[in-house]
Amino acid sequence: MLMLYTPVLALLILWLGWLDDKIFGDPPGVPHLVVGFGHAIAWGDRRFNNGVHRKFKGALLALLLILLAFTLTWILLAFTPDWLSLLLAIGLIGTCLAGHTLIKEVKEVFLCLSISLQDGRNQLSRIVGRDTADLTEDEVKTAALETLSENLSDGVIAPLFWLAVLGVPGMVAYKMINTLDSMIGYKNEKYGDFGYLAAKIDDVANWIPARFTALLMLAVNGRLDLTKRVFVEGKKHTSPNSGYPEAALALMLGCQFGGGHYYGGQYFEKPTIGKQQKQLTYDDLDKALCTNRRAEVLMLMIMSLTLLLLNQL
Repeated sequence: MLMLYTPVLALLILWLGWLDDKIFGDPPGVPHLVVGFGHAIAWGDRRFNNGVHRKFKGALLALLLILLAFTLTWILLAFTPDWLSLLLAIGLIGTCLAGHTLIKEVKEVFLCLSISLQDGRNQLSRIVGRDTADLTEDEVKTAALETLSENLSDGVIAPLFWLAVLGVPGMVAYKMINTLDSMIGYKNEKYGDFGYLAAKIDDVANWIPARFTALLMLAVNGRLDLTKRVFVEGKKHTSPNSGYPEAALALMLGCQFGGGHYYGGQYFEKPTIGKQQKQLTYDDLDKALCTNRRAEVLMLMIMSLTLLLLNQL
């Protein structure tokens, strides 16, 4: 739907939106789209996640919120003056991307570890769902880099993919899908039924982007020779999607991700990804961060080239 604009405008919107995220990230004190999504989902959770027919009510809530996110964005962009529509599109793209914040938070984990293990654990708890109180230093580093690779897909490549397919409304709808999954897409007693469809929609929405993210990560490091191994290792993950970018980074760094961890005091056994084990270093962090940055730029270049080629047809 970026094709609705002239090629020059489409490219301008795409790159300025990305630069908005790179430069400003999520400024403190500024209302964020995802926070608003969270309030809407939390209201629906309190109102409907009870009694009978919870699977139906959860499915209806998820579908309505996704449809609203898409429709309201489309109306907003279609019925505002052109100059304002362009500014809104750039701002929404910047808001839907999380590359800046992701890199900042992961760097903070390593910085806090240089102060103390407890500081590192506390910082890690901001970005992962597992219990961090008893993690070793290497486990903290491993969890941070796992999150970095997984969220390169969820926070950057997948939103850009849906931007390319369905325009800014599709990108915003994807963020609603991702937020629904992060809040109610759990396989437990409370959300197993209520969040069932939300989780399945998230799986479908991330199927192509997760695998494409892994390929981008390999490509920017000149390691496409690892593709077959990544797709073998990626299948081991309990998630149908998260394992692929995690496998790409683990195999490039020569480390091992995954394994069992505690979540909310309960131990969950998970398969490991990657064949080798080593102590992670700050050089590994630098390589992982560089991979994320380069993968983002490569994705933008592919989108830009596609836009120009389609315009010639």
